[in-house]
Amino acid sequence: MKVWYDAGTGKQFRFGMAVARRLRKEGHQVVFTTRKHPDTEGLARVLGEKPIMVGKYDPTSLFSRLDESACRMLLFSKMFRDGPPELAISHQSVELSRFAFGLGVPVLTTADTPHAEAVNRLTIPLSSVVLVSEAIPENLYKKYGARKIIRFAGVDEVAWTKHPERSKSFDFKKPLIVVRQMETKAAYGLGKEDFTLEAARNLSSFGTVIFLPRYSKRTRKNVMVMDQFVDTAGLAEQADLVVSVGGTIAREAALQGTPSIVIRQFGRIQVNDYLSKKGFPLFTVEPSKVRSVARCHLGKKFDVKARLAELENPVDIIARMIREKQFA
Repeated sequence: MKVWYDAGTGKQFRFGMAVARRLRKEGHQVVFTTRKHPDTEGLARVLGEKPIMVGKYDPTSLFSRLDESACRMLLFSKMFRDGPPELAISHQSVELSRFAFGLGVPVLTTADTPHAEAVNRLTIPLSSVVLVSEAIPENLYKKYGARKIIRFAGVDEVAWTKHPERSKSFDFKKPLIVVRQMETKAAYGLGKEDFTLEAARNLSSFGTVIFLPRYSKRTRKNVMVMDQFVDTAGLAEQADLVVSVGGTIAREAALQGTPSIVIRQFGRIQVNDYLSKKGFPLFTVEPSKVRSVARCHLGKKFDVKARLAELENPVDIIARMIREKQFA
């Protein structure tokens, strides 16, 4: 089967790489596309994957987003003119969803952010099947028009933390605290206050603090800013504490036994609560509580191997769905 996977962000790239490598082993032809983005290009380089680069990410304005999205769909139209895919898979790629739907190609969508209204409205109604964690109630996606929902007993990040592929080891003075900046340019983050830099500075007396900005690599006072791409999954595993507003790195850390503090900013994040209840070291707190919770958990590595083994890998579910043709 000819399968197309499109990845627009670092998380999507890791997910896509796991899916592509599994499906190739099972004999499928996989077309793996991505776009120019601070995380996708770096991951491709350090992990040795060679995707087809189609278009770029430009969050400068609403018009720049629309322009680049339209450009990508035109490029896909040229790319697949002589042989469209038989199945399209993504973690809510707007361009893949619209393009595949227009050609009558089944769309298998993974999703874990019911609070991201814009991308949900643009992708969920066009999906043949939506694959989500059992942590997320079905009604949160049914309200966006999901036709068929399949749930699995895990979270997306299990796909690359159960059998991790690391790019390098890091050599930073311990204890090592990693703080990931909030995604301020995503539609769901516009207008939200970003507490991450303040948190990073407040934790600088506890050890070495690495602040991972989303876009600007300029220096920040009292914290270390990497001037090149960093494999966040590997860094999270080697850190003594990770702080974020609840995105991918929060779960990557917790699934590998690193204490992970999530600053409450987007309301309830179901997949985070799910891991916390299962005993993974993920702690959701108000901004004012970050320092005290960090002091309590800094450096306390947790043995989560048995808990991780119990979680389902979504790549296994995707492979089975293809064999059973559940996406049709």
